[in-house]
Amino acid sequence: MRKTDKKRSSSWRGAVRVPLAVVTLLALAAGPAAADGGGPEPGPGRPPASTAAWLPFPGGVFSVDTGTRTVRYRACDGDTGRAADPDMRVVGRSARGTLTLDGTTYAYDVPLVGRRWGFLEVARPGARPQRLAGPVVTDPPPPTDPAAGRRLLPLTDRLRQVVDATAGTNPAGVTVRDLSGRYGDQQVAVNGTFRPKAASVIKLWILVELLRRVDCGQVSLDEGVLVTPADVVDGTGELQHETFPQVVSLRRLAEYTIVYSDNTAANVLIGYLHGFGPVNALADSMNQWQTILARKFLDEDAARRGEENYTSPDDVVSLLGAVWDAQILTPGSRDLLIDFMRRQTLNTKIPAALPPGVPVAHKTGDLPDASHDVGYYLIPGSEVAVAFLTSGPIATGDEVVRRLARTVYDHVADGR
Repeated sequence: MRKTDKKRSSSWRGAVRVPLAVVTLLALAAGPAAADGGGPEPGPGRPPASTAAWLPFPGGVFSVDTGTRTVRYRACDGDTGRAADPDMRVVGRSARGTLTLDGTTYAYDVPLVGRRWGFLEVARPGARPQRLAGPVVTDPPPPTDPAAGRRLLPLTDRLRQVVDATAGTNPAGVTVRDLSGRYGDQQVAVNGTFRPKAASVIKLWILVELLRRVDCGQVSLDEGVLVTPADVVDGTGELQHETFPQVVSLRRLAEYTIVYSDNTAANVLIGYLHGFGPVNALADSMNQWQTILARKFLDEDAARRGEENYTSPDDVVSLLGAVWDAQILTPGSRDLLIDFMRRQTLNTKIPAALPPGVPVAHKTGDLPDASHDVGYYLIPGSEVAVAFLTSGPIATGDEVVRRLARTVYDHVADGR
């Protein structure tokens, strides 16, 4: 918001329902470390265990945090919230437990190494247990091919040179994840936990939460929402120039929120979703703890009270990766969101830094003291997710983003 502001993953790669016996056989076949979470400590080529992971399945996620011994089940049929499981067992490289909440029992075995299979059994009173299984997600995920992943590592030094050179004026963070497999799905970052004001980048979480509900069959994008003059704010966007009150479809609100970074549309969607809670629950369910939505756009009173939206490059790429892999949205909703991002009209950063015609899908974020651009480079066979976040004066921040964006492009386009 400036107030003055197809591809390898086209197939479903989310979790599937399988009998628990099959999960056990898969784990045993993979060897002792996969079966019981034990084995030696990580060595060369062996990805480290994380303290948190989440299991995607059609319509929802189940996340664990071993640091706080908490879990969260969030799906089309309900949300437990972040619940304590003091009896959680951390056995080597897996988290295991059985927890009953409001009469429903959740039995889980979730590896703490990304891409390994985990399972969840949900048992409700009077109903047959629901058995869910699939590859878990950690951030960052381990590379699928460490040898190929090493070819992306030199990019880190090149990005650090830009970040260090501009740190005095515009502190910055950047995270890049290979989506094509060319670099073994490797992720690299410089200041990946850097946490500036999110600006309009937070609109991605708003859209994902809306589309998640569409996937659940809870809402339709054809549904209309009454927009009144009191909803209208300035800054970026097109709705502010129309006549109100009028009924606007959810589809147009969603489209405008991304394509025009429309502040009015985004604020209306926040209200439609019943406030900040559901958006923050989405981030929490994927263990994206540096991200928070705490105020509406152009709410200067809230900003003066210290209520602010924040995120980090790592959290942004975590969300982008989950969208790309259809782990949090269905392929249809994923494609719709990426289409909106491809048509964004604010193109002075990532697109301006790349040669004409390079396909990108992105979302900007602008404030007087922040400049961001995040999204996807859609270069066939070299697709990557990127997040460039800065703080400091927006004018120089724009240039930092362009330099970072070009640095990534030069590495992946040169065939290194």
